[in-house]
Amino acid sequence: GCPRPVMAAVPPPSAPGGPEPPPPLQYSLLLQHLVGEQRRPRDWDPAALGGIPSPPKSEEQKMVERAMESCAFKAALACVGGFVLGGAFGVFTAGIDTNVGFDPKDPYRTPTAKEVLKDMGQRGISYAKNFAIVGAMFSCTECVVESYRGKSDWKNSVISGCITGGAIGFRAGLKAGVIGCGGFAAFSAAIDYYLR
Repeated sequence: GCPRPVMAAVPPPSAPGGPEPPPPLQYSLLLQHLVGEQRRPRDWDPAALGGIPSPPKSEEQKMVERAMESCAFKAALACVGGFVLGGAFGVFTAGIDTNVGFDPKDPYRTPTAKEVLKDMGQRGISYAKNFAIVGAMFSCTECVVESYRGKSDWKNSVISGCITGGAIGFRAGLKAGVIGCGGFAAFSAAIDYYLR
């Protein structure tokens, strides 16, 4: 039979001064809004994707978040964590030390369980205090350095490690302070590299 006429989606442009072309078909407009230049990107909203919508934060929540991000809170948290870790480490090292409960006046006497536990407790408290001080110093110094630099990278750990190690070692002299600075900075850099 005879061929069917083919309908064009977009009519040919008219000659200058001629009649205006008819508007394009509706699906062309729809395609322009869906995939064309007129498409508007949608804001990412977890609630629209089936996520849990989060209500706006109250002033109390914002205040608590600011307090938890403060240097004082971080230092206190590091102090408590250092105390617990140091106490556990002290008790562990005392548990494997053969000289715990040893009496130099009577070297052949076997220490009692009470004496061993007492020495373990004393060593645990001593280690806990030292770890707490070092943890608080390091955390507070790192927070101050990070606030001053305005960046969060490995340099903060190295700088605060050097300051903390130098301050601890400086009590034994300038040479010990320099060694403490270098050693603590290297240790901080290694831990930061491992954690990141």
